[in-house]
Amino acid sequence: MSSSKSRKSLDPSMEDLPAHLMVDILSRLPVKTIIHCKCVCKKWLDLISESYFADHHLSRSPSGIMIYHNSNEVFRNAEEEQKTGYLRTGILRWVEVEDKLDHHYLHHDPIMSLDLNLAPIFQKSQILPVGSVNGLLCLWQFGPQHDKTYICNPITREYMILPKPQYYLQHNAHLVYCFGVAPLTNEYKVIRIFQGEKIPYFSSNSRPIISQAEVYTLGTGQWRSLGHVPYWLKGMYGPFLNGHAHWTVLDKDSSEKLCVFDFEKETFELFPSPPCEARDENLIFKSLGVLKGCLCRCESYDSQLVVWVMKEYGIKKSWRKEFVVMESENTDLDLLTLETVDLITGFKDGTVLMASYRDTLLVYCPRREIILDTEMFYRYFKGYTFRPSFRRLHNFENERVYMF
Repeated sequence: MSSSKSRKSLDPSMEDLPAHLMVDILSRLPVKTIIHCKCVCKKWLDLISESYFADHHLSRSPSGIMIYHNSNEVFRNAEEEQKTGYLRTGILRWVEVEDKLDHHYLHHDPIMSLDLNLAPIFQKSQILPVGSVNGLLCLWQFGPQHDKTYICNPITREYMILPKPQYYLQHNAHLVYCFGVAPLTNEYKVIRIFQGEKIPYFSSNSRPIISQAEVYTLGTGQWRSLGHVPYWLKGMYGPFLNGHAHWTVLDKDSSEKLCVFDFEKETFELFPSPPCEARDENLIFKSLGVLKGCLCRCESYDSQLVVWVMKEYGIKKSWRKEFVVMESENTDLDLLTLETVDLITGFKDGTVLMASYRDTLLVYCPRREIILDTEMFYRYFKGYTFRPSFRRLHNFENERVYMF
């Protein structure tokens, strides 16, 4: 009997490994497998729930894409929409990306999707993702009876509701968001700018009368006022990069056409913008994004689509044309240059994923210098670079956390 017990004690087991080695092993597994590992035993559940594991996993977690997808069911339900004024809320679909020099592959596992329609609090309203950082998403809920901001983790299925800000959505008001993290303090913050007038369609030489900025630091339980922002800012949200939020400025008299918000210093300032080559700047459709760690801008005008990339952050002379696509070379996408195109992510060989205003997922092929329809997700609102994370919202103090 004693010899049997002795042999059993010599058998190798994961239970005998030091915690840091178990973390190193588990953090290398696919996200779906890690979720299953949480059900193996309480020890693994506790280990994966620790902030140390979340940080370690995030450091090697591959970047993918999060698609906010409005399913085809909304178009079959036109009668209900006409009665209620609402579409179905939508679904968050995580798309894994395999990016090699000789090929790239997109994979979507429906099991990993998060249907926001299942949460009663999101029903009969519209949702717009307005930022993503380190696996957390910022969602804005809007509509005739709604103006709320949420932070959620689609992997852990947690979400929290931010308190009501001082300035909230009203008729003709325009809201601008960004979600990011201060690089030194590691504080997660939401910046929200309330522009109380209807934003001008074209570039304006006037300044907004009401343009108030508020910032929310996760874990504090309250919004803080940052005062007046002296620029018209375009778009619902701005990309986060290098500790800054970025937006397009609508001001003819401004020396630069971009504005940034420093998440550490909590200050606004103008930022170097690419040169304008169009004869009439008001006829350009613009959007900002991030490609392979660089700030970029996509412009559509004069039957062409131009993508600029800032090779050295903050250096105006480093803006370069990444590629130009002519409408004549893309006859099946002849309306593309008459609408805003959002850049989602770039691949090692120069291929770029983008989304058209008409809700089409597109891909730019550098070898053929054309843009093609991927024929994925027929209708969707937005796409974001997304790095899955096991960071738990419970780790932010003074926040009430809910489960989907």
